[in-house]
Order: sequence, then C-alpha cells, then structure tokens
Amino acid sequence: MLHIRKADTDDCQLIHDLAWQVFPETYKDILTPEQNDYMMEWMYSLPNLHRQMADGHVYFIGFEGETPVGYVSIQQEQADLFHLQKIYVLPHCQGFHYGRQLFDAAVDYIRAVHPAPCTMELNVNRNNRAVTFYERMGMHKARSGDFPIGQGFYMNDYIMAMEVSGL
Repeated sequence: MLHIRKADTDDCQLIHDLAWQVFPETYKDILTPEQNDYMMEWMYSLPNLHRQMADGHVYFIGFEGETPVGYVSIQQEQADLFHLQKIYVLPHCQGFHYGRQLFDAAVDYIRAVHPAPCTMELNVNRNNRAVTFYERMGMHKARSGDFPIGQGFYMNDYIMAMEVSGL
C-alpha cells in the first residue's frame, strides 16, 4: 500500500527531482528533446513549482516505505470543475497500482473540498499509453486539441473527463 501525503512548498525540490526521473522517460518517444527541455522548465523548475502551489495546485506525493515513487497535482479551475494537472509514477514502480492510488487520492481530495457533484478533467498526449489507464479509471475522451504552450511548441492532447460524485 502506498503512503500518500499532501505536499507543501518544502517538497518542491523532491517533486522537481521525481519529475526529472519520470517525465523525460514518459515522453522520450513522443516529444523532441527540445520540447521536453522546454516543458520541464515550464512545469518543473523550482520557481514554477512554487508559483503553481501559490496558484492553487495541490500536490500529493506517494511513498513506498520512505521512498518517493510518484506524485499527483489537482487544481480547481471553476466552481464545479477540477483539473488533474499531473500524475506520474517512476518507471520502475509502474505496474504496482500506484497510479491508481494517486488517482484515487486526487478524487478523494476533490470530494473532501467539494462535496457536491463536479467534473474532473485532464490533458493527456494523444500518443501517451496512459490514455488507457485513464479510461480504466472511468474517464472518457471529451474532446481533443492542439494547445500552444510557447516557443512554437504544442500539446497535442485529449481532454479526458469524469464526473465526481458528491459525498
């Protein structure tokens, strides 16, 4: 069983370090090295992680014993809309249902802060094998698009969604 705890700004370095282990590996066959580097700075530089937390991103970190193995981030975007911003598990820890446990922690968090029914969405690259994981979690492809992120790069994503029931 994974031990999951809410992160705070003292954990930004840990999230940064985990991201450098999992993000490039996840996208090595999908993104160019240049886009990977750009996205790592955009999403995971220490100043940007601090800014995300100040802007309402809530991070949770999963631990196997004392070892961090993954993280998830949720942000409320509208009154009844939450966005699962990030969910990653270290490559050598995949297949142990840690992703499911982090996903469930995000849903539990949403239910705790928003007891009425609402929607959770996420962006996932259309070529990412995680699409099937999200479908198994109960999400569906709501729409897709090519979203400019700067420097001429795009995120070519599905927007997946699911309804989160109230408590």
